[in-house]
Amino acid sequence: MKVLIVNKFLYPNGGSETYIFQLGEQLQKMGHEVQYFGMEHEGRIVGNRIGSYTSDMDFHAGGLGKLLYPFRIIYSGEAKRKMRRVLEDFGPDVVHLNNINFQLTPSVIYAVRAYEKKHRKRIKIVYTAHDYQWVCPNHMMRIPSTGEICFACRGGDFKQCSKNRCIHNSRIKSILGTVEAKYYAIRKTYGMVDVIICPSEFMKKQLDTDSSLANQTIMMHNFIKQDQYAGGGKRSYKGKGTSSIHPSKRGDYVLYFGRYAEEKGTETLLQACRALPEISFVFAGTGPLEEKVNQAVNVENRGFVSGEALYRLIAEARFSVYPSEWYENCPFSIMESQAYGTPVLASDLGGAPELVQSGKTGGLFRGGDVQDLTEHIKELWESPELCREYSENCKNINFDTVEEYCAKMVKNVYR
Repeated sequence: MKVLIVNKFLYPNGGSETYIFQLGEQLQKMGHEVQYFGMEHEGRIVGNRIGSYTSDMDFHAGGLGKLLYPFRIIYSGEAKRKMRRVLEDFGPDVVHLNNINFQLTPSVIYAVRAYEKKHRKRIKIVYTAHDYQWVCPNHMMRIPSTGEICFACRGGDFKQCSKNRCIHNSRIKSILGTVEAKYYAIRKTYGMVDVIICPSEFMKKQLDTDSSLANQTIMMHNFIKQDQYAGGGKRSYKGKGTSSIHPSKRGDYVLYFGRYAEEKGTETLLQACRALPEISFVFAGTGPLEEKVNQAVNVENRGFVSGEALYRLIAEARFSVYPSEWYENCPFSIMESQAYGTPVLASDLGGAPELVQSGKTGGLFRGGDVQDLTEHIKELWESPELCREYSENCKNINFDTVEEYCAKMVKNVYR
């Protein structure tokens, strides 16, 4: 089977890129042919045979090229044209879309259907929803200027995006986002996709509010790599783990790993840290709030950590905290933490409650509530036996490995 994976970033940038790289790697191991389409970038690590990519678009950079962005983020003739070249050369059986809006635009969907008509070849279009872009123009269902959770655009009333300046707190960008959302809603473009994979039941519920999407959505939680079970997951006790990390080696710290940003709950967590000076916290990541992280007396900032070093940091924490304040769908961070036998305190927003078994493998607190978060951290920190119990319970969690996930994908989605 030939699979073309489409994502605007083809270099390590976030959770969606982790997803596409591991998905593609495993599909190739299974004997399928995989190529990629997206933006060209100096950090690109995957691609296609003919080297056809769109030009890089950086909305935060200057230059004359930005003058054309308002036109290109709604409909990209370049993306459609260059995507067509890859389709002509590769002739895929499946096109698997991921993050495409703005930089690539849904014009790539039209490229697939035009190729299909020309060659009289049926191509299955699959889309994995990594955020809420198809029902919310700013993709987060959150008003950036106030931090308020918002459902106003569900059902197709996108004008609130402009009113609240929901995209980068810019009136012009928000108007463009509103126009983009309305344009594709009127054309029913997203309804041309065959299957929409939602990584959480919460996300499925949100996308199902659009009648043109409801019949295509299915729920599949994300996957983790097999060797990430080695620190505490059930599979490692069957002899399948490969890591030397062991959950018995616990450090005396609480861990946060991820982006340092307001929507991630970093500021709320830092307030809790200040209220608990007797507890040591370790943060691993980068982001716009890094200076505030560095100023916290009882927080050790490890910066960006990856690979074995990150896994060891996770496995040796007493527990981790996931304080996100927007409706994340199926965070890899929560899954990885529990797979290594490390309990998680997570906010009760979005798909997180579907991953944490409160009172069994961790706990849930009210997202954005400093006092509730502080109390939960203090209670768990002062209950080492409870932490050990939660850690033992994590061994019974069976998230899909990438091998299991891809097997289901090929059997139930791609065919």
